[in-house]
Amino acid sequence: MTSPSPAPTAAVPVQEHLDPRVPPGEGSGTRPRRRAARRLGVRVLAVVALLGLWQLAATAAGNPSFVPAPRAVWDQLVRLSTTHEGIRGYSGSLLVEHLGMSLRRILIGSAIGVAGGLVLGVVLGTVPWIRVVAEPVVTFVRALPPLAYFSLLIIWFGIDETPKLWLLAIAALPPVAVATATAVHGAPADLVEAARALGASRWDVIRDVVLPNALPEIFTGVRLAVGIAYSSVVAAETVNGVPGIGGMVRDAQRYLQTDVVVLGLFAIGVSGLLIDGLLRVAERRLIPWRGRS
Repeated sequence: MTSPSPAPTAAVPVQEHLDPRVPPGEGSGTRPRRRAARRLGVRVLAVVALLGLWQLAATAAGNPSFVPAPRAVWDQLVRLSTTHEGIRGYSGSLLVEHLGMSLRRILIGSAIGVAGGLVLGVVLGTVPWIRVVAEPVVTFVRALPPLAYFSLLIIWFGIDETPKLWLLAIAALPPVAVATATAVHGAPADLVEAARALGASRWDVIRDVVLPNALPEIFTGVRLAVGIAYSSVVAAETVNGVPGIGGMVRDAQRYLQTDVVVLGLFAIGVSGLLIDGLLRVAERRLIPWRGRS
């Protein structure tokens, strides 16, 4: 006698998400998109709130030479980006040309400072007696404000491009040198000894062991150096700095054109954010292991 076959049961759908907080039907990419949308919304609201506070401050001040309204700064943006009533931009150069000249100076000066800082940092981190002698000098230069030695650079090199580039290079060198020296000096001793035991030369150890291990700290120093050079551009362009965004700001300050000054500050800040974003992207590409165990 055969037993009756069991009655067919309805298929139970497999729950796609084990997290009860996630509604059924949502994919794994939904939450990151929602978080990104929330962050974007918060930032937009913050910008709107800041613009509102700015407008209230301008209204309360009642003096556009003291606090210009957002509309006045916007009008200057339009005027300095075009040829208006026969006047081309500011002092004959458009806003983008002023910004481009400053970015060129920052790029050249930062490149010189970063290159010098890398070489000096490697030497300081690998040669103890040079570290003892030169480290106080690097710290001394890092503590000096840019305007403190800009006058000396003008005496040495004149008022053309050379003192500006030297100023930005000197401002960018110490952060890279300090970060590189610290990272190189703190390289894992076991890896260094293992490389030497395998027959690696001093240069091979530096190139294949020390520098890759120090790369995250070096990149942090590079970002700091570029930021310091960018913040020093106004000082670098105090003398014969037009065209240049810092020179434009200094020239507008003399004539109480506060709206032009604020516009120049916005141009410096926004372009600085974009440059730092590019450095972050480069950091993620060149150092993908940073922040991972």
